[in-house]
Amino acid sequence: MTMSASALDPNLVTRAAEIGRGVLEEVQRVYIGPAETVQILFATLLARGHALLEGVPGVAKTTLVKTFARVMGCTFKRVQFTPDLLPSDITGTYVLNLRDNTFVLRRGPIFSQVVLGDEINRAPAKTQSALLEAMAEGQVTIEAETHRLEAPFMVLATQNPVEQEGVYLLPEAQLDRFMVKVLIGYPTEDDERRLLQRHSRPQGEPRTLLGPADVLKLRELCDTIHVADEISDYVLGLARFTRTHRHAYLGVSPRAALNLVSLARARALLAGRSYVLPDDIKQLCYPVLTHRILLTPDAELEGVTPTAVVGEGLEAVRYVPPQGR
Repeated sequence: MTMSASALDPNLVTRAAEIGRGVLEEVQRVYIGPAETVQILFATLLARGHALLEGVPGVAKTTLVKTFARVMGCTFKRVQFTPDLLPSDITGTYVLNLRDNTFVLRRGPIFSQVVLGDEINRAPAKTQSALLEAMAEGQVTIEAETHRLEAPFMVLATQNPVEQEGVYLLPEAQLDRFMVKVLIGYPTEDDERRLLQRHSRPQGEPRTLLGPADVLKLRELCDTIHVADEISDYVLGLARFTRTHRHAYLGVSPRAALNLVSLARARALLAGRSYVLPDDIKQLCYPVLTHRILLTPDAELEGVTPTAVVGEGLEAVRYVPPQGR
């Protein structure tokens, strides 16, 4: 794939949409689940973000991530979070080389392009925070020495929403580092029937369709997708709504607004468009905003959820087209 983001070449945008369809088809050859989930993960990768996958055990979260990394042609490592996991188990540490009495870096699993943090809420805060620098800066610091991580870099973390014992809730600052939170529920009846039928007929390993260089070129192309001022105003209106809602103790951050625009650019590109539509924003509001909203105690007593707050925002905040300004 040869691609340059120096101009909005319609052929490049069309080619990007074709790539998106190919990735979706190949991932779904192994992973049985909603197409929207795969599309959001691909868009998040192109938008330089990270994703939190929430679902009960056994709904193929790990299968989805492994398949996605393979199709992207990216290196992949899995970290099983446990209460006794240390930060150095993730980042790596220096060990003594007895041959020449020097210390050499033994790199941890964070030195991969796609990192799966399985059951991230099982690890204490100190270990969870080992991911923060990597997620924010694309680098890690070990023994006061900084090491750059190979791009593209993406963290896909999973957590079980029903466990209450032996888990550590992710702090708001860390939740805000995840561009999206994707809820993975039980499969539909048809999907589960397909799953049972496939069980005795394995589909084989997924094909690698892209490589790291291709992902980086697609990222550059995403940056050229046009975002009109009216779209920016719409995003800002939604963000302000969450901050002033009577049930919101903490609204979404400016980072959330930036993430929403970046993800909308990627979604538009994968749809074969060189510009963002209001519908891109509407479709992405829930995965981008809900996990960043902290509600008041009264809201929980009244049964109000962050999802409901975002829904109210979409009803109350209107997109104003250029002719209406």
